[in-house]
Amino acid sequence: MIQHKELAEGRWRRLSFVEAMANIGSEVERAMKWRAKKNPAYAELAFNRALELIDLTLQCTREFPRLKETARMREVLLDYFYGQNEYHSTDQAWSRYFTQFTLAARPHV
Repeated sequence: MIQHKELAEGRWRRLSFVEAMANIGSEVERAMKWRAKKNPAYAELAFNRALELIDLTLQCTREFPRLKETARMREVLLDYFYGQNEYHSTDQAWSRYFTQFTLAARPHV
């Protein structure tokens, strides 16, 4: 089920890679917050939205380094949320990772 219908219909392609990653980070942050609040249903909904955005990014990305980073991020996030956390991820590490994109995506005044 597509949750970001407008984005899936083409708007996502117009975002820069940094903007896309910042948006993905917003959903990942929501998922982590709901998980911390012991609400697995909302955490799963937020994480599924993040996966949808990651998949849209993979469909739009043509540059190998960005494609590789996005695919690897997807793999490690899945391990963190649904796997055995073999990569020893933490909420803090993911927050630091995505904060860089959020800051870079902000308009400079």
